[in-house]
Amino acid sequence: MPITDFRNDPYLSLLRPLVEAYLAFYRVGTRHIESMGVTSAQFDVIAELGGTDGLTCAELGEATLITKGTLTGVLDRLEGKDLLVREAVKGDRRAINIRLTKNGEDIFKEIFPVHAEFMKPYFKQALTKEEVNQMKVLLNKLRDSFGNT
Repeated sequence: MPITDFRNDPYLSLLRPLVEAYLAFYRVGTRHIESMGVTSAQFDVIAELGGTDGLTCAELGEATLITKGTLTGVLDRLEGKDLLVREAVKGDRRAINIRLTKNGEDIFKEIFPVHAEFMKPYFKQALTKEEVNQMKVLLNKLRDSFGNT
């Protein structure tokens, strides 16, 4: 099988800029999140739970970008810091509801808006509102093309 010339292939030539954009976003975002005293994974959980009555473990696993194996340790550490609690779900012995404590909600209200405002200028300087909407559609379309693998 011949080696594909990815630089001149209209589809594969997207790989490098896509990965570079992700890595730049990840580096800047992670650095800022960690400067506020939490890890990216902890921030992800706090951001998803903030302002809610909680989510089941399954819902939280779907909502975050964290693997199931990593999620358990993140939840343990946040629970140890009194930022979340796990509670049984009435009527379903297998399900656990996870919600932020008062301390967790306070942290959410403190760091989430700060991080959102920190990241927003990067997007605003690069994209118009119309381009943002187009990009969301295109990125979701690309994601969906890979299925649930």
